Amino acid sequence: MIRLRTAEIAAIVGGTLHGDGARLVTGEVQTDSRRVGDGDVFIAMPGEVTDGHRFAAAAVTAGASLVIAEQPLELDVPVIVVPRGLDALWSLAREVVARVRAAGGLRIVSVTGSNGKTTTKNLLRAALSAAGATVAPVGSFNNHVGTPMTMLRVTSDTRYLVLELGADAEGEIAAMTTLAVPDVAIVLKVGTAHIGEFGGQAAIARAKSELVQPLPTDAVAVLNRDDPLVAAMAAQTQARIVWFAPDGIGADPATWSAGRRSIDLAGTAFTLRHDGQERQVRVPIIGEHHVANALAALAATVELGVDLDTAIAAIAELPEAERWRMEVLPAPGGWTVINDAYNASPESMAAALRTLAELTRGRSRAIAVLGEMAELGDWALEAHDRIGRQVVRLNVDRLLVVGVRARAMHLAAVQEGSWGGESIHVDTPDEAYDVLRGLLEPGDVVLVKSSNSAGLRLLGDRLADRP
Repeated sequence: MIRLRTAEIAAIVGGTLHGDGARLVTGEVQTDSRRVGDGDVFIAMPGEVTDGHRFAAAAVTAGASLVIAEQPLELDVPVIVVPRGLDALWSLAREVVARVRAAGGLRIVSVTGSNGKTTTKNLLRAALSAAGATVAPVGSFNNHVGTPMTMLRVTSDTRYLVLELGADAEGEIAAMTTLAVPDVAIVLKVGTAHIGEFGGQAAIARAKSELVQPLPTDAVAVLNRDDPLVAAMAAQTQARIVWFAPDGIGADPATWSAGRRSIDLAGTAFTLRHDGQERQVRVPIIGEHHVANALAALAATVELGVDLDTAIAAIAELPEAERWRMEVLPAPGGWTVINDAYNASPESMAAALRTLAELTRGRSRAIAVLGEMAELGDWALEAHDRIGRQVVRLNVDRLLVVGVRARAMHLAAVQEGSWGGESIHVDTPDEAYDVLRGLLEPGDVVLVKSSNSAGLRLLGDRLADRP
């Protein structure tokens, strides 16, 4: 965070300061007392499980130089009392970014979509970091707390800020965009993730469009031309439109598109086509669906002034995949685990299965270990049924379905055709582990995929003997 006096912070958040108003705050802002270090600001907020006010003293012991709270606290550091901690967090984030932006040099890119946000964020961070100091979310800090927390990591030296915006309801992205309207906004795809929360795909499209609606005429909207629901957003913004088309539908020379793709366990390669030129691109993330993410990230990066060849070289050196997101884990037993069990939607599940089939075709056995896709509401049964049938149609060798709520995938696979014992259903990850230890052979490729709530990410780690 930029350097501020405690009195300045009190004015920004509209709170009452108790203590030294001249103290200079030089650290970061934390809402978790376990992450507090010397000089940090601790914002105490009530939560669903516990109340941050209970840990304010521990935060001070850990080094906090200022506490923002919703009630007076007797501490050895200044305390700012505010009506609502979350509002204080938002106000502080908005002001910090506005000040750095006004000083010149800071550019902001925001990304949303039903799938691919985190991968695209990582690609943007790699490409932009090659040109200047870049701040981007840690993990999936993409909600009403994570977004302002990311913004507050900006300093006077930051040149690029990357924001990943997720939502469970209409209005959430619109609200977060008020914190900082981006210079470049990316909309990747409108799928069915969280469709049970939204009530339908049309509502999801409206929510994603909230990112581009407030853009001014000098901003840029990077939109997926191959997704009709995203393409329609061009009529909802004043910004200049830059198209990317991973499937090449209606692509013209100005569109960022892809040809000649290949995948292996080391990553994904494709030919980038743009402005009459071709370049070879490789990213160390497996899955043809990540071509769209790479196209969007490269288009946005160039719009932010970064040389294309510099960006391509930077994303080729991207560190290993984030935990539990198409993470390739060689196992001591000779098989390979693809652990992609951090989240799951019908679209990401289908994409992961296609990747599994492509990686193993004619070379090794494909084993799919699948769990529930959560937050689908009334669409859950149909979605799980469809995935089970797709497993058979892709000629995946074996299917292991874990959990009662995912059982429709197993039943659909059995009903789809000539399968006998190729599909197995168990209730728990422990049962799945026991089955797999008797099934797996050297050379097998095992995809582990589910929503986070199903707990299969830990099963994937266990199969690879990863602590």
